[in-house]
Amino acid sequence: MNYFGTVELLTNRILEMLLLVLVLYVNIIKAEEPVCSLYDTIDAPFLSKDGDIIIAGLFNIHNNENTVYQSVKTMIFAIEEINNNSKLLPNITLGYKMYDACSSVQLSIKKTLAVLNDPGNRTFSNLPCSRAPAPVLAVIGMSSAKYTQAVSTLSFFSSCACLSDRTKYPTLFRTVPNDYYQSRALAQLLKHFGWNWVGTVRTDNDFGNDGVASFSQAAQEEGICIEYSAVVSIVMTRQKYIKVIRLIKESSAKVVVAYLSAVTMKTFIDELVLENATGLQWVGVPAWMTKILPAKEEYYKIMGGAIGMAYTNAVIPGLRDYLLNIHPFWNPEDSYLKELWEVIFSCSFNSKDVTKNKCTGRENLRDIKTEYNDESEFRVPSCVYKALYAVAHALHDLYNCKDGQGPLINKTCADKRKVEPWQVEKLINWQPGDGGLIKFVTVGFYDPSLPDEKKIQMKNVSILYSNDVSFLPFYEVPTYVCTESCLPGTRKAVRRGQHVCCFDCIPCAEGEISNQTNSLQCMSCPISYRSNQEKNQCILKDTEFLSFEEIMGSLLVLFALLGALMTVCVAVIFILYIDTPVVRANNSELSFLLLFSLILCFLCSLTFIGQPSDWSCMLRHTIFGITFALCISCILAKTVVVLMAFRATLPGSNVMKWFGPCQQRMSVASFTLTQVIMCTFWLFLSPPFPHENFMSYKEKIILECEVGSMIAFCVVLGYIGFLSAVCFVLAFLARKLPDNFNEAQLITFSMLIFCSVWITFIPAYISSPGKYTVAVEIFAILASSFGLLFCIFFPKCYVILLKPEQNTRKHIMGKMPSK
Repeated sequence: MNYFGTVELLTNRILEMLLLVLVLYVNIIKAEEPVCSLYDTIDAPFLSKDGDIIIAGLFNIHNNENTVYQSVKTMIFAIEEINNNSKLLPNITLGYKMYDACSSVQLSIKKTLAVLNDPGNRTFSNLPCSRAPAPVLAVIGMSSAKYTQAVSTLSFFSSCACLSDRTKYPTLFRTVPNDYYQSRALAQLLKHFGWNWVGTVRTDNDFGNDGVASFSQAAQEEGICIEYSAVVSIVMTRQKYIKVIRLIKESSAKVVVAYLSAVTMKTFIDELVLENATGLQWVGVPAWMTKILPAKEEYYKIMGGAIGMAYTNAVIPGLRDYLLNIHPFWNPEDSYLKELWEVIFSCSFNSKDVTKNKCTGRENLRDIKTEYNDESEFRVPSCVYKALYAVAHALHDLYNCKDGQGPLINKTCADKRKVEPWQVEKLINWQPGDGGLIKFVTVGFYDPSLPDEKKIQMKNVSILYSNDVSFLPFYEVPTYVCTESCLPGTRKAVRRGQHVCCFDCIPCAEGEISNQTNSLQCMSCPISYRSNQEKNQCILKDTEFLSFEEIMGSLLVLFALLGALMTVCVAVIFILYIDTPVVRANNSELSFLLLFSLILCFLCSLTFIGQPSDWSCMLRHTIFGITFALCISCILAKTVVVLMAFRATLPGSNVMKWFGPCQQRMSVASFTLTQVIMCTFWLFLSPPFPHENFMSYKEKIILECEVGSMIAFCVVLGYIGFLSAVCFVLAFLARKLPDNFNEAQLITFSMLIFCSVWITFIPAYISSPGKYTVAVEIFAILASSFGLLFCIFFPKCYVILLKPEQNTRKHIMGKMPSK
């Protein structure tokens, strides 16, 4: 990592502060010099060294953290390194004064004033103030926001966003990013793992409140919901801790984002251990993320797999050896070194203390691994190191500024490049280390300067996660959501009165799809497409029509051909027995024409089978209308012939000359020609056409024939109905004539079947869906055709083939009534 990038960042702001301090210092020298006087007792530093310029350090030594003394020694190391650098602040020596703020806001303010007013010794004279020792131009220290708010310093660890207000803290600088960036980094981290259902725990101060508020805003932007936000005070009773922990354990959110200081987090973890709050995925901030816990299995069960942000660790050459090269006997002036020594080695320099072993002085820091000498976790020392170099470079630029150039507008000496390497943070995962300690493994980085999809960059290392099932960490990414993601084929429906992360997954309706996870709505497929079974893709609808290949189509073809074949057989029989009385007595010419029309009726049903086309649609309806008109015309002519024949038997009747063979042909031709003319007009004006029916079924397309002009279609069918009705009435009137001479009864019965079939056809046709509509129409054609064939011609074939003795003129004439 490039520390001098950070140095250049802070140089410009610090230059302005230092320039003001120097100008004030010069003015004091030139003014009338008052005599110094002391109004209170002196707060002497616990470590100090003279120099041309003094840099003060303000630390909370007595907070039970070895890293604080580590920061003190790092500051001294950096000052000595700067003094030995001939290129940085040449001919200027930096000194230092170290103060203990004793974890008190009031004392931190007092020690800061002591930094500015320390006379340097306990002997006072009437010397003017201008002859006081070297001025203190910078104060390094205070890792907590509450202390930093009280004392404007160059902070190496305070991240509270509240400190960014330049109107309140104009002389405050820091070497770490504020919580605004950390909050967005945490939100991006949660989004990366797909965790959108979390809880938060915060300290009841500006650090916790501002941090969670900033995180809440960032989380909302990333689609992350916060179920609860618990508050942990610095001083809490056990009952309040239990209440907070119960809230966490009973909530459905298993991811907990903790905005707590290191000391508060350590106390909180002890309470979590007592309450056995396992199975939680902790997400941390740099304030506590790299704090080493004691080597206890209970801590590992609670915090194992924790993941969060941490400041980048730096390898500072020579620092570790410098930290190890200390001894209470070698540094007797360091009053706190003995305390550190006693804590690290669990011994005592007090011979009267019988509870601990006596410190012999032969203890060696190189023989033990502690948080103090762990080089892999020099994150806080690196921040202190950067702070010292930031001040040094600012002073160097200030002292070497040329005439006409300065830290003012348009007269700057410093480099104005916007380098912000401090914004790049590491992602730390708590994993088991040596000796039972928790190891901080770097699993990725966060860089806000990159695009959104690349801000989180994970390393190719295994990540340990918490497990709420076995209560032991594991290496598979768990799912922490209020509701599982809606898969493609469903859509999100937010539950009323709940977080947007809690929703129901509603399957898409027929004809709709969703091809993305957590779709807000389903998309309708194009009209010729349908949704697949999973409702995540539109596929082309199946087309349906009555085809020759399917069973129903094949059966209808079989019956149509069978009917045509039977009709041909009847015609052959009539041809073979054309001279017999049964054939001749029933007008053989009309009989053959009727048989021909029945053949056409059977065969016209074939035009209704197969995929509709322009020609098939026009042919099926017109051929059907014409052939049935021809068929009914023939039956009507035969019925009229029967009536006329009996009228002719009456004395003086000559009606047969008005309805002879010529008139019979003309009547059949005229009736049929009328239908042909109507069909021709139908085809020219608005012919039937193939049509894709999308309305009957959503999942398939019905290929059918639209009639074109509904009026023409009704006229054609109505004409057939009219001929059938007339024929039925006439046959009904002639039903009591002698059976063996006329066909009145057979025609009556056949027309009764014909009319019954087509009357029942209408509701069946309307109610039948899809291809079954065509099947009903074909069935009506075949049923009516078979009815005519069986009722009119089978009795005659029975007589011809099986009762030849009745097929004589004598038999027929003998049965006639006497006159």
